[in-house]
Amino acid sequence: MNTKSFRPGTDIEIRIHDGIVGAIILLSVVLGMMVNPIWFWLAGLTAAVMFSSAFTGFCPVHYVLCKIYPITPDKDSTS
Repeated sequence: MNTKSFRPGTDIEIRIHDGIVGAIILLSVVLGMMVNPIWFWLAGLTAAVMFSSAFTGFCPVHYVLCKIYPITPDKDSTS
């Protein structure tokens, strides 16, 4: 099964997206444990946005990445 047709964006966009979201969750959990529990709200909000994007198809991080890195056609897809 080819999973590339099921995930939007290029491979680099998906990797950057996953890295940004993972860093936000990890940082907010560490800050929540060491600084103030209010930081857990950031992890919860990030998880809620990820969950809602599964149904709506809209993710703010992916939207910004598409604006920063415009999608260029692959060399193989032009044939």
